[in-house]
Amino acid sequence: MFAYIKGALAEATPIHAIIDTGTIGYKVFIPASVFTKLPQIQSQVLLHTSFIIRENSQALYGFLSPNERDLFEALLNVSGIGPKLSMSLIGHLPPEDLHAAISNHDVNRLSKVPGVGKKIAERLIIEMKDKLSALFSSEFISHATSMLNDPRAQKISDAMSALINLGYNQMTAQKAIKKTLKEQSDTIDLSTLITGALTNV
Repeated sequence: MFAYIKGALAEATPIHAIIDTGTIGYKVFIPASVFTKLPQIQSQVLLHTSFIIRENSQALYGFLSPNERDLFEALLNVSGIGPKLSMSLIGHLPPEDLHAAISNHDVNRLSKVPGVGKKIAERLIIEMKDKLSALFSSEFISHATSMLNDPRAQKISDAMSALINLGYNQMTAQKAIKKTLKEQSDTIDLSTLITGALTNV
């Protein structure tokens, strides 16, 4: 019903944004990852939306890209995953990380997302694995696969988990680790990677 909403950002919280289109203010629920990328209040913003109707509610969910919105809607088709849990997955795992976790059957990584237990993580892997090619471009899949096969992949995953457990959000941790990897050799050990990332957050 609503493909996107464009207007001035009237209000923003880690949970929702209010978009002023001139005569109407739309309350749009957003994942945490979108909140960190929103412009300043009163700046123009465009959110790609999904309109979800439930028995007792109607709500708009907004994303910065059509790909994130399509991923959100695909996750809703997994047994046991509703809008709240789908938003949590997208908010805590960037698309490439979610793709890698599903492709690699990484139950532990998925289980660290708030609200996702081992059973849901296993179900997510089973029901989403065959749908990945339809959701992501061949270029994206190629990049995600190369990251998955990177000899540092496990260290990166462990470092991400460490920073998140220390209270840093997913996006901050990811940026800090990427910056650290550029400054270090390919043989960097886990403790050095974590220490370096902490200085870059």
